[in-house]
Amino acid sequence: MTVASTVEVAFELTTGDAPYFRVGDPVKGVVGNSTYRVAGPIWIDITDSVISASVKRGRNRELDRFSAGQLNVQLNNETRLFDPLNTASPYTGNIIPRRAIRISTGGVTQFTGVIEDWDFSYETSGQSKATIKAADAFTLFAQQQLTAGTAIEQTTGARVNAVLSMPSVAWPLTDRAIDTGSSTVGADVFDSSMTAIDYLIQVEASEQGQLFMGKTGWVTFINGTETITSGASFATFADDGTGIPYTAASVNYGTDLLYNQVTSTSPAGTAVATNTDSQNTYGIAATSVSSLLSTLTATSNLAQYWVNKYGQPEYRFDSLVVNLDGLDGADLTTVLAIELGDIIYIKFTPNGIGDEIARYGQIISIDHQISAASHEVTFGVGSLQYSFLVLDDVGFGILDQNALGF
Repeated sequence: MTVASTVEVAFELTTGDAPYFRVGDPVKGVVGNSTYRVAGPIWIDITDSVISASVKRGRNRELDRFSAGQLNVQLNNETRLFDPLNTASPYTGNIIPRRAIRISTGGVTQFTGVIEDWDFSYETSGQSKATIKAADAFTLFAQQQLTAGTAIEQTTGARVNAVLSMPSVAWPLTDRAIDTGSSTVGADVFDSSMTAIDYLIQVEASEQGQLFMGKTGWVTFINGTETITSGASFATFADDGTGIPYTAASVNYGTDLLYNQVTSTSPAGTAVATNTDSQNTYGIAATSVSSLLSTLTATSNLAQYWVNKYGQPEYRFDSLVVNLDGLDGADLTTVLAIELGDIIYIKFTPNGIGDEIARYGQIISIDHQISAASHEVTFGVGSLQYSFLVLDDVGFGILDQNALGF
């Protein structure tokens, strides 16, 4: 049985049965009720018309930036319910871009964003479909410029909040989940020609944390050194019955994340770090990283962190595919709660041969493919083999392997 998903769009209805406050109505006219609003958009369930849906959130690999999350929903439109030119539709006047949209599975929100496009296809046989293309608020940040001004030396989290609070961005305080940040960025002059998202990406690079839109529509910023908590319980995925089952796993072992010479730049200066052992074995693989770090020491530490983490090819999990329809209640609850930045533990014995492979990983992407017949979730996984040191932790408290910070 397919796990139930719900698609809702924020419409402003005008029909007589619309769920708005009505003076004199014994139900809708009760003063102080929280169900019937005076006016404005309300969430309308359009699930009955959904043919299929897909969600794509995160980044393709751990060194990429987080891109805007995407939601595509295909709807049955044979009755022209979603036709903007059909004045008989109860949704007339609402089939427009920039309406809020969200999708939930098992009662847990998996995406929140705004509609960018309505696409329509009509066949002479009578089959008609409407396709909603939506994106999260990162698309808005790409169209907003920084407000000209200056910034004091402050933590990365404070700088993120400063950008979000600019008049040109004006992101609500109630829709933020911003960590303090463990790195410090220097005083700066904001260039009004730079977009908000481009600047926020520089702040993220300075922290080596994660900046993304959460599934509920909150701007989320995670400290680089707080992604791992000593003694925490992580969701475990396994192919031997000891964890949440998965249907497929992919592994990467190559040079796509191999860098043994890194040039780190910031307003404080330039530093270069090399991994000689790696260069002797694989040749020079150079890259650069730009940040807003406040000191040359921190800038140098960032370069050293990169050549330590990416100096050797690593056998690592790249993705996991989970069939939600095959999960029991507890496992389903765990999977639906997983968010970008969360840590998971993966156990795998290929074809049941040889020793078990076990790795920690960090979620870098979450994709949903939803139809009437199935619901699959693909988790993209980033490596945690070289991560920040957590004292007394079995997995992340290993001297000479985990980083102290920068």
